[in-house]
Amino acid sequence: MTRHCHKCGWEWTFAGQPGRGGSCPRCGADLRVCLNCASYDTRAAHQCCDRRAEPVAEKHAGNFCEYFDFARRKWAARTETNPRENAAREQFKKLLGD
Repeated sequence: MTRHCHKCGWEWTFAGQPGRGGSCPRCGADLRVCLNCASYDTRAAHQCCDRRAEPVAEKHAGNFCEYFDFARRKWAARTETNPRENAAREQFKKLLGD
């Protein structure tokens, strides 16, 4: 598992976390954002699993959250099909008998 820019997939290879003004050298997107955080979850309240964090309206913009932890994950571009999503859809179809 590696750490990547949420927008283009550029791999963060530096030690530590990106700063508040840190941006991706490839696409220029902010790196210290909710979309790159390990606590980001679309199913949770305010899309954050960390209850201590203040709600953030713009998940793609840099913020001052002190609980930010750069997520380690396998990069899957949004334009490509996500293998986990496809597997989940197939299991759901089997459950419903399709």
